[in-house]
Amino acid sequence: MAIKVYKRNNAARRNMSIVKSEIVDAAKKPEKSLLASQKSKAGRSHGKISVRHQGGGHKQRYRVIDFKQDKFNVPGKVAAIEKDPIRSAFIALINYKDGEKRYILASEGIKAGSEIVTAPAAPVKLGNRAMVKNIPVGTIISNVELFPGKGGQAVRSAGSGATLAAVDEKYAQIRLASGEIRLVKNECYATIGQVSNFEHNAVNIGKAGRSRWMGKRPAVRGTVMNPVDHPHGGGEGRQGIGLKHPKTPWGKPALGKKTRKKFKYSNKFIIKRRQKRK
Repeated sequence: MAIKVYKRNNAARRNMSIVKSEIVDAAKKPEKSLLASQKSKAGRSHGKISVRHQGGGHKQRYRVIDFKQDKFNVPGKVAAIEKDPIRSAFIALINYKDGEKRYILASEGIKAGSEIVTAPAAPVKLGNRAMVKNIPVGTIISNVELFPGKGGQAVRSAGSGATLAAVDEKYAQIRLASGEIRLVKNECYATIGQVSNFEHNAVNIGKAGRSRWMGKRPAVRGTVMNPVDHPHGGGEGRQGIGLKHPKTPWGKPALGKKTRKKFKYSNKFIIKRRQKRK
């Protein structure tokens, strides 16, 4: 896998880059039976903007991803590795021995022809899925269940991976990339290996139009707005925000204000909070 940087033929191409992976079959069309329609809501709820800077973008079809991977002890073969316009990670089309086809999140290192299996005590091999209590401590895992049978909810983005730190009689400790250490039940399943496309963060968008293809609309700084539009707005020339702390357009504290509920149900599962990035 490599980052392809375009030639500087014009201003739009300058510094633009993409991930060029030899394992991805770019010519292959997606599996029709695993596609679903997706309606663009453009960040609106009941016609009103609830999330800013969303809208437009290229038409997309949703790939139905199997996060549970609940075909136990049925071997599957990777038919192809594909790109998914909805998510940052690559996806793998699996042909199971019983004839069924499913999409799963592709683990780093698997390619077309690789074999995978989901079992309570599956072999420690890239792409296999097993209960965390049967995975050796220190193994990198991904697509981790937080509650047994619910399917993978954590560690699903491109290049992400968590470390299985410890296992006891009832719970396992998982160290996430943020530094957070979290408890999950021993019966939860996890995929062995990190998620594919680890170079995703190194991609340079290059031009504003490419962001618009992804459905991202322009963001405007509050300090260049008028006072009626933003608490930071107004003033002659370049002015400071004029406030003790930055505010959102609706006057709420921004940048550093904790928004997590004080008595959230999952607090008891978090042993160590995530580390603040410097």
